[in-house]
Amino acid sequence: MNWANRITLSRLGLTVLFVVALNSSWQYARTTALVIFLIAGLTDFIDGEIARRYGVITNFGKLMDPLVDKIMMAAAFISLVPLKAVPAWAATTVVARDFLITGFRLMASAKGRILPAERLGKQKTSWQIITIIFFLALLSMAELRYVNENSTWWVSAWTEAGPVLVWITVALTIYSALGFTWRYRELIAPDQ
Repeated sequence: MNWANRITLSRLGLTVLFVVALNSSWQYARTTALVIFLIAGLTDFIDGEIARRYGVITNFGKLMDPLVDKIMMAAAFISLVPLKAVPAWAATTVVARDFLITGFRLMASAKGRILPAERLGKQKTSWQIITIIFFLALLSMAELRYVNENSTWWVSAWTEAGPVLVWITVALTIYSALGFTWRYRELIAPDQ
């Protein structure tokens, strides 16, 4: 297993630590979750850069990198639901889309094909990351007492800007799912 793939797999461990931190009640847990999420995001950049620069792109990496990304995003969105940052329907949409795409990848794999991540999927992921970091940063600022959760700008950011980010993210999530499904529709067509 090459270093790019090891880094990809390390993101799974970071995801577990992120969920534990975000759902803990100990002091600075949410700030810790933010830092872990940022480090995990950095590993996503690093593993891809290593694979491309050193020519160690593998089928394992093509399959696992987007799968690990989906696990990380699903864990983050699900963990933000009880904190009232993300509505359950939005988290469900994100997770459902990821199950759908993973299903397509498994069907393709059974037919000897690998479906790599697409540009629209990467844009969707970028908006998901922005949304998650936005809420984690607000939670961290309140936890570190940089701002009071009752201050006007914090409440405005949480109740006005946050939902806008969620809607953009959900719209891109649905749009990318429809595009991916249409592009690879032959995978679900009945065998002749």
